[in-house]
Amino acid sequence: MAIWTRSLPTLEQMEESSRNTAVSAMGIEFVDVGNDYITGRIPVDGRTVQPFGILHGGASVVLAETLGSMAANYCLREENQIAVGLDINANHIRSASSGWVYGTARPVHLGGTTQVWEIRMENEEGKLICISRLTMAVINRG
Repeated sequence: MAIWTRSLPTLEQMEESSRNTAVSAMGIEFVDVGNDYITGRIPVDGRTVQPFGILHGGASVVLAETLGSMAANYCLREENQIAVGLDINANHIRSASSGWVYGTARPVHLGGTTQVWEIRMENEEGKLICISRLTMAVINRG
C-alpha cells in the first residue's frame, strides 16, 4: 500500500526541486520510487570525500536527510503543512572510496506532528555503508 498522500513522487519532480541546492552541488541523484520508499545515490568523488579519500560522513548525512526529507513532504496530511528536519543520527559502518553510495528512505512512523525515517546506505555491492534515522517535524507553512 502506498504511503504517499499528495501524489506519487516522480524522479523529475524531485530533481527539479533540488536544482541549485546542496543536493545538486554534491551530485545526488534520485533513482527510484516505490510504494513506501525513495532511493537516491551520491557519487564518491572530489565533491564528497574527506581528506583521506573516503566518503565524508557529512556527505552520507546529506544524502540521508535529502531522501528522508523529500519522502516526508510527500506524506503530509494537510496542504498547508511542510516537514522539516528535527533530528538526525548516522552510524558509519564501512567506508567507500569510489563509485556510488545508494540510500533508501523508508518510514518508521508517519504521525500528524512528527515522522521518523530510516535511511540505509549501501555501496554498489550492496554492503552497508551507513544507517541513519531522521526525525521530521510537521509544521504549518509560515
